[in-house]
Amino acid sequence: MVVSAQDQGAALAAVSPQQRLLAAGLVLTVFISAFESTAVITALPTIADELHGRSLYGTVFAVSLLATLVAIVTAGEYADRKGPATPFVAAAVLFVSGLIVAATANTMIQVVGGRFLQGLGIGGFSSLAYVTVSRGFPAERRPTMYAVLSAGWVLPSLVAPLLAGWITERFGWEWVFLTMIPVPIIAGLVVVPKLRALPPEPQTTRRPTRLPLAIVLTIGAGAVLAGVQIRPVVLGAVVAGVGIAVATRPLRMLMPAGTFRARRGLPSVVACRLLATMAFLGVDSFIPLAADRIHHATPTIQGFVIVGSALTWTAAQAISARLNGRISPSRLTRAGFLFLATGALLVIPVVHQSWPLWATFFSWAVGGFGMGMLFNPTTVVAMSSAAAGEEGLVSSQVNIADSLGFAAISTLGGAIVAITEHTSLHLAPALTGLFTVAIVLALLGAVTAGRISPER
Repeated sequence: MVVSAQDQGAALAAVSPQQRLLAAGLVLTVFISAFESTAVITALPTIADELHGRSLYGTVFAVSLLATLVAIVTAGEYADRKGPATPFVAAAVLFVSGLIVAATANTMIQVVGGRFLQGLGIGGFSSLAYVTVSRGFPAERRPTMYAVLSAGWVLPSLVAPLLAGWITERFGWEWVFLTMIPVPIIAGLVVVPKLRALPPEPQTTRRPTRLPLAIVLTIGAGAVLAGVQIRPVVLGAVVAGVGIAVATRPLRMLMPAGTFRARRGLPSVVACRLLATMAFLGVDSFIPLAADRIHHATPTIQGFVIVGSALTWTAAQAISARLNGRISPSRLTRAGFLFLATGALLVIPVVHQSWPLWATFFSWAVGGFGMGMLFNPTTVVAMSSAAAGEEGLVSSQVNIADSLGFAAISTLGGAIVAITEHTSLHLAPALTGLFTVAIVLALLGAVTAGRISPER
């Protein structure tokens, strides 16, 4: 959750200068990850049009999130065993490489490849941020530091849609990627020396590597992604079915036991993050597409429509911070899901060309408020449950849920969009169905939220 500037300043004043510098560097990594995700959402309709890759619209999102699955597990595992410095350097190199590959693309396939590399970098950043807070700051400061970290999402969420739209119109979509290159380099120069001073925590149990499981999961998920794109439909269904069969076992082993039964405690926290990510991004990622295809809006307007959700996400996180300790994480999380479901419901009229986009700006702001309300309580509960030496493990489980949720909903949404390109199905009813799925997921999350607190 995001705290006020005064609260952030107070939190940083309570730690050492080295810790403040470390926090600043970590916020930069969150900043660039958030900016990349939000900016690409805005620029992608234009990219797909210019490179004639509309059928790969959902793939561009999904492949990045699939790549994070491998990076999240690898970075978290390496940080638990050897420390976070080396995986951070690797994440920065992969992310910058992905930006260059995407920026120089002349086919949609190359954009997909660039996004895969970016996903590897973002996965490493995401996992290592939580690990670093757990090891680099005293226990009483960690909840506030998670809030300070999340501040890195605020500015990108506010300015990235408008800035990416403006850059796309004035200079071309390639510069959306190129302008991001300096930030991870600067973050690395700030953070890596501090990370080298954080030794790994002694592990109570020596666990076997989970990297093979992550690779198999990624292969299975990739088969599902490919299957929904394949024609004829029967062959595609077979490929997707094989992918599901391949991915099921490693997914269960990578997640906390009981996640898909919403067992009380950490399993339910991870389940809530999975549901929240699918519900939120199932709407947020496809509003710009509706603005482009149905309302024929400019890239700048496409990005502006989702700015409202970023503003209310920020406000909700500030409210959640003030209520911390006075209202239980379960109640805050449930309230967030209910706001998220309401926002998704209010967004559905955007599929009608006569509906004003300014109304969708305010409608989806309700969904952003809900996501802001539930995000930090689930992070704090999850990381508080991590034993010494297992911060990377828990961090990877939470981040896998986030990444898998985005990949799953992007695959579903991308398949729906691809179907509209090849059949008589119109985009408006297809998006209505997708938004309805988001509502159902949010309501399911509201039920699951009651189980995130461990049994006393």
